[in-house]
Amino acid sequence: MREDFITSYLQYRSDTEPPVFFHRWAILSALGAYLARDVSFELGNSQIYPNMYCMLIGVPGTRKSTSIKMAKELLERTGFNKFSAEKTSKEKFILDLAGDLDSDAKELIDDNLWGEGNGSISECYIACDEFNNFIGNGNIEFISLLGELWDRNGNYSNRIKNGKSVSISNPTISILGGNTSTGFSLAFPSQTIGQGFFSRLILIYSEPSGRKITFPKRVSNHDTQCMVNQLLAIKSLSSTGSVTRTHSAELLLDKIYKSDNRIDDVRFEHYTNRRFTHLLKLTLIHCLARMSLEISEEDVVIANTVLSHTEKLMPKALGEFGESRNSNVNHKVLSALENAKSTMTLPDLWKAVSSDMEKPSELGNVIGGLLMAGKILKTESGFLIRRSMMEAEYSDVIDYGFLSSEEQGPMAQPVVTRVKLEVV
Repeated sequence: MREDFITSYLQYRSDTEPPVFFHRWAILSALGAYLARDVSFELGNSQIYPNMYCMLIGVPGTRKSTSIKMAKELLERTGFNKFSAEKTSKEKFILDLAGDLDSDAKELIDDNLWGEGNGSISECYIACDEFNNFIGNGNIEFISLLGELWDRNGNYSNRIKNGKSVSISNPTISILGGNTSTGFSLAFPSQTIGQGFFSRLILIYSEPSGRKITFPKRVSNHDTQCMVNQLLAIKSLSSTGSVTRTHSAELLLDKIYKSDNRIDDVRFEHYTNRRFTHLLKLTLIHCLARMSLEISEEDVVIANTVLSHTEKLMPKALGEFGESRNSNVNHKVLSALENAKSTMTLPDLWKAVSSDMEKPSELGNVIGGLLMAGKILKTESGFLIRRSMMEAEYSDVIDYGFLSSEEQGPMAQPVVTRVKLEVV
């Protein structure tokens, strides 16, 4: 088992009700916010930082709030105080981020929002278990602003409604929100699918863990302090030098970038264009989590595994939000083929979608469309999903052994033995 801060945290929170997958992403997000601009991945003339926009999505009672509050609480114990307000407006958020504390702004902002500071803070962690309370419903202007600030380098200037101009130096925003599929559709109108924010957002879906703990055990102060100490050590290390990468890590990243990593859902078409940046952010976080400033092959593999598994569940996170005609049936067909042990015939597939279609001939049209799109393949014995063949081809960049059986779900993937790339 990999020994790092992420693994330690999952063990630390093992006796709780939230799904392991929610705990994993909550602490990944928190660590990215904690590191902010201390570390970066050099990509040409650009710098990739570990801040991320993450949304935990599940049915009510999945314990989204619990996992978010637990990660937030641990971060607070390190002295981190750059949290956003739980409810705000676009203008107020800009003023808070700019640290503008003059007489005009004092009427609009909470003086204690950022804790002790000098008014020059440009980092912000939006950790809100009820994300709609923070951003409101259908606030397209605010959504667009957050999308613009995700990877902003240099100053951001804005003239707010009262005519005041503000300037923010290198804004660094991280988001960890909680929502349901219904709540998500209220916060984000369907037209936001084509906006920049949506491509920058990682949707983390999970079913309830099924754990019912009537009387949770109190976590010892010693165990909590050990976790805090690990965070402080990571922060100290991150400020001592830049992150490098091994040649084998570069080979893996090159292979992933040039492979087909599309999500089989048209709603994520724009997300695919930023997929590699999401991967680099996760790779950075996993590298620092094991107290290293050199990205290794294993860091790349675990980051790609976590991201790939998350992407498989993203369509479930959205539910019917922004769906086009037949998209639900398309997803059911692809999910059935994904989970099948072998090829599936048309009668097999009809059993999976019969409740959503009136007659089998409609399924033929869906199958034809998926074949033309290259998402599935037809063989003598039936149909195969194209992704299954690709995962076998790229088995050196995915290793489900890094995930727990709970995270993988009832259709747990076999542990993949990675093939070492030859370094030339």
